[in-house]
Amino acid sequence: MTSRGPRIASAGIPMTSPPPTATRDSSYTERLERLESVWWKRLLDVQRPYRWNLRRLGLGFVLDVGCGLGRNLINLGGRDAGVGVDHNPRSIATCLERGLVAFTSEEFLASPYAKPGRFDALMLAHVLEHMPFATGQALVASYLPYVRAGGQVALITPQEAGYASDATHIEFIDGAGLDRMARALGLVPERGFSFPLPRPAGRIFKYNEFVLVARKP
Repeated sequence: MTSRGPRIASAGIPMTSPPPTATRDSSYTERLERLESVWWKRLLDVQRPYRWNLRRLGLGFVLDVGCGLGRNLINLGGRDAGVGVDHNPRSIATCLERGLVAFTSEEFLASPYAKPGRFDALMLAHVLEHMPFATGQALVASYLPYVRAGGQVALITPQEAGYASDATHIEFIDGAGLDRMARALGLVPERGFSFPLPRPAGRIFKYNEFVLVARKP
């Protein structure tokens, strides 16, 4: 499939439209593995602030949709922290090798975890920017039944520099966009913030994130 060419997001960031299978290919997992294994990331505990941030949210038992290599599940505590779901079989294989509980999207539906209210929280971290806004909203909606009443939903997206660093990103969603999505799904936003640095840093620091935590009524 050929690209439909560049588009411009509301924030003025050029967007391309990669094939919808771009993040499903094994090459995408290989890219994540390469990025994770660079020498300075192995030397420094670069995940420390993100690990602290996720744990302070008090999410409980988490359904991590778009879990990738399982980084967030590991940051939350590993196997007992929750369950990962991803449409990339190679990424799920890596999660399993790391001792995590994880399933492809299809496998999850047939798993004993696919029960209404089974989870304390739903998390989509660096997922929604890979699809059009409406598609992302529908994705969140499809997993909401697995979250208990009163549970939390954590949505995390990259800021400008991070968004521009990945050609498979097609929709820039800022904090206001995450808030709008949550409210449209009937969720109650409780906390929205820039992490780990103040909002202006997101234009040059590619690891700055928009974080929104909402409550399911």
